[in-house]
Amino acid sequence: MERITISIDSALALEFDRLIAERGYKNRSEAVRDLVRSHLEAARTVQSPAGHCVANLSYVYNHHERDLAERLTALQHEQHDLTVATLHAHLDHDNCLESVILRGATSAVRAFSDALMAERGVRHGLLNVVAVEVGAGHTHAHEHPHDHPHMHGQDKPAHTHIHLKPKT
Repeated sequence: MERITISIDSALALEFDRLIAERGYKNRSEAVRDLVRSHLEAARTVQSPAGHCVANLSYVYNHHERDLAERLTALQHEQHDLTVATLHAHLDHDNCLESVILRGATSAVRAFSDALMAERGVRHGLLNVVAVEVGAGHTHAHEHPHDHPHMHGQDKPAHTHIHLKPKT
């Protein structure tokens, strides 16, 4: 592990120590490592939008907004190849929170997220992107069998799927 030394003014150090305590870090080094990783990841996904990613898109919307829930669902269905799963939570009588897990080409994930967050009535949208290597060293999907307990001795079909390995 490399050792680096940084200097910051007292007020910033005090504020950083408060953040460390709030987030439960054991020491400054752990907090700095997380900050550096986060910043590098953000830069990587901006610099290489041609790559692949996994992402979480979270947003709040007013479910009384005319046809908004249907429009959001339609957008997700139109991009079913990007959408892995959606979590929906009711916040109060008017507002809902959705969190959509996405995977695919970074440019497509960003375009989908931008389109969804631009819908009238969607607010507080945030996209968290993690760059991944497709196939963990392979550039194509491959097939191999997986056990399925519900098949009870029947021939087990091979499934095509892609392995995604975070780049950090």
